[in-house]
Amino acid sequence: MTELATTQEKLPAAQSKQTALAGQYLTFTLGGELYALGILSSKEIIDYGNLTEVPMMPVFVRGVINLRGSVVPVVDLLARFGKGSTPVAKRTGIVIVETASETEDGVSQDLGIIVDAVNEVVEISQQDIEPPPSFGAGIRPDFINGMAKRNGRFVILLNVSKVLSVDEMAALSKVRQDRHALPDTNVA
Repeated sequence: MTELATTQEKLPAAQSKQTALAGQYLTFTLGGELYALGILSSKEIIDYGNLTEVPMMPVFVRGVINLRGSVVPVVDLLARFGKGSTPVAKRTGIVIVETASETEDGVSQDLGIIVDAVNEVVEISQQDIEPPPSFGAGIRPDFINGMAKRNGRFVILLNVSKVLSVDEMAALSKVRQDRHALPDTNVA
């Protein structure tokens, strides 16, 4: 019996559903839904504009911007979620987020995400956070850290390391490039 207890204590926490922690979150709207990112991963908010398109990138990578001399890739979250592309409007903005690579080097990368509108920074308590749903949210379950209820509405708390996984996006880009490099065998 003690062996079973010690074995269960050694199980990695990743096997249980990850739930977001209480704290401050930056809320924004995207496709009519309310989302939030932990404030510590959000670096700054800038107006949408001056994007340079990069050929052969996944459809959700809209381009790059020059941010004080650094090249920052810009991701369209709506496209990343498989829901089309974000229409550019008056309140459309780019949130600059710092992400860490999933490889051993752990080098951080700044990425921009396009949002319909940035709302506010809110404090969310642990009692207001529910575990992520296993289905029905319209996006991959591993992209969600939890659901918070605020003012009678659900806020989807995003898992930044999954949504903006530099390694996964690079792999998707490579697959797209490999597809374009294949010779066309359907020549008549």
